Amino acid sequence: MARRKPKRLPAAKRKEQLLDCALALFARVGYARATTAQLARAAGVTEPIIYRHFASKRDLFVALIQRTAKRTLQNWEDRLENVKDPPERLRRILGDNPMTHGGSEEYRVVLQAITEVDDEEVSKAVAKHFSDLHKFLTRELALAQEHRKLGRVFSAELIAWILIDVGLGYGVLDALQVPKQGEDREGVRVRDVMERLLVRA
Repeated sequence: MARRKPKRLPAAKRKEQLLDCALALFARVGYARATTAQLARAAGVTEPIIYRHFASKRDLFVALIQRTAKRTLQNWEDRLENVKDPPERLRRILGDNPMTHGGSEEYRVVLQAITEVDDEEVSKAVAKHFSDLHKFLTRELALAQEHRKLGRVFSAELIAWILIDVGLGYGVLDALQVPKQGEDREGVRVRDVMERLLVRA
């Protein structure tokens, strides 16, 4: 039986489709074990079509990290649109850890970059993502400090790194499916502690 030709899609849509399929595949079997042949089957295309859009599996992985970074910041920008009150802006950020809300599958894949740290392009993509994330959080924290809704004992830059460190730790344990992590027997969560420490009504 002859194989059906893949449906033609505009280049931008095909690229997004391949990224979506790669995300699902990498989340299921891991970046290192996934092959372009598996990706081609999942996407319903031939391998040459993949290489028409991405020079290598590594380039596809880098594009996935970049897309995750863009989506994370866009999601936060959308959540903060029309919210002027600095404490409420901080609450929304604290309550929307991308590692566990909405983007958890994407971040499960981003975490696989740990095994690829010696790859310069992967390392650069990850570093840029967290640098951009840090700038965003620093801006929001500095705004809260200017309005005296956040203490100035520590700099906005350092608090931003603390939030990233805590968020990553929480997200890793969530990805590892550690039960009841991040909360005590009374149901008080890490997020509640961070909010109480940081946000002045």
